[in-house]
Amino acid sequence: MMLALALMGGGTAACSTHPPLPKGLQQSAVQPYRLDSGDRLRITVYDQAGLSNTYAVDQAGYIAFPLIGQVAARGQTLPALEGAIAARLKQGYLRDPDVTIEVDRYRPVFVMGEVGRPGQYSYVPGMTAQNAIAIAGGFTPRGNRRDIDVTRKVNGRPVTGRAPISSPVLAGDTIYVRERLF
Repeated sequence: MMLALALMGGGTAACSTHPPLPKGLQQSAVQPYRLDSGDRLRITVYDQAGLSNTYAVDQAGYIAFPLIGQVAARGQTLPALEGAIAARLKQGYLRDPDVTIEVDRYRPVFVMGEVGRPGQYSYVPGMTAQNAIAIAGGFTPRGNRRDIDVTRKVNGRPVTGRAPISSPVLAGDTIYVRERLF
């Protein structure tokens, strides 16, 4: 009888835990930063003041760059975009362009659900879900303080998973704080 109760209790405990984050969400947190719509970039072309400026990634995922026109930025890492711009500038405009890119402003994170002020907030590198929730006014009295739901674009598709509030957040993530049961 005791063995049966122990086995049932172990099975119940296993059912009450949430499944781990989908692999796509886990892996995306350790990958290099990928650009997307809403990012603002500071692009510097060495010794070319007329080309060095701040450029926004538009809704279609492109930046409009002088001389070379539209450059695809969505899904690119910073080094890859530097190389793409330099290669296009080499095609008849500059002999050996030295291009560097920094993110001037990241796309926002969205905090929804049982928080004081749901909405859109500025992303800061190193941000955790707990930081984002604090910026959004903290938990409401009904807010689940243990874990949250995170929706993130992985390979161009939204993926949602449950994560602890100490999980890292990436630019563009949507954090949803559920209502607690008790």
